[in-house]
Amino acid sequence: MTKRTLLLLLTITTGFTSIAQVNEKDELFLSKRTPEPFLFSKTTLTSSDVPWSIDYSASYGERVSGQFGFDGVGQQLGLKGYLGKKFTLYGLAAFGFDPEHNVKSAQQVEIIHDFIGGTMVHGLKLGVGLGVGRDFSSVVSILSRATLSYDDINWKAGGNVLLQKSFSANRDAVDIISSIGFHHRFFGNLYGGVEAVGEDLEGFWDPEEAEGGAKLLVGPSLNMTTRDSRMSFSVSGGPVFYATQNQASNPDAIRELPAQNGLTVRAKVIFNLSR
Repeated sequence: MTKRTLLLLLTITTGFTSIAQVNEKDELFLSKRTPEPFLFSKTTLTSSDVPWSIDYSASYGERVSGQFGFDGVGQQLGLKGYLGKKFTLYGLAAFGFDPEHNVKSAQQVEIIHDFIGGTMVHGLKLGVGLGVGRDFSSVVSILSRATLSYDDINWKAGGNVLLQKSFSANRDAVDIISSIGFHHRFFGNLYGGVEAVGEDLEGFWDPEEAEGGAKLLVGPSLNMTTRDSRMSFSVSGGPVFYATQNQASNPDAIRELPAQNGLTVRAKVIFNLSR
């Protein structure tokens, strides 16, 4: 064997070894991804993900009324789990204080099925689901959510469209909530980017929208998973403003954004129930 042939074989072997190391590194990061990287968009799980997790999130609003009220700025407990066959369960319990400082709660549960993707942790996924909710005034609603997400080693993207039909005479025929988020990996398991959410978007064409008009938020977003993948942390926030506004208001509805213009910050901690 000539020196040139030996050098060529050594180069090829080194190249394949490097590729293998990179793939192992990719799989390491992918296996440790957070169950929910975004604050305002829901994503679905696969059989390769951590099957069950619980989370706690809290929000703070500046120059808004009722920082711990029923207008979406308060405290929430969440549960997320993989049911098998590309079905994901999402549950939520929100807590707030009324003007008399009494503690009340609202609940929401959804089941989402991936119709595109959903077999691997990376790649494109499209899901559609149904759910039911009960707000702070005990008004029951049915929910329909569409989810779209993309994951790879360096990028995460997710978006939702949520339709909500409340069974009450003083509510809208259908409430429309939409959100989108993008994350890029800075290093290790630290991701950062931007999130945007729009609530009660029917206010753009309905001058008597029942929650006071269409609200928007766009702001920075960070997500980090611990090295042992047991916990992950997310934070996002920014200015909240009304794109349209009227005199109506339903502070008992479950919402992520406060009922007035101002600055809001939301943080979440997620604990994986199994590895």
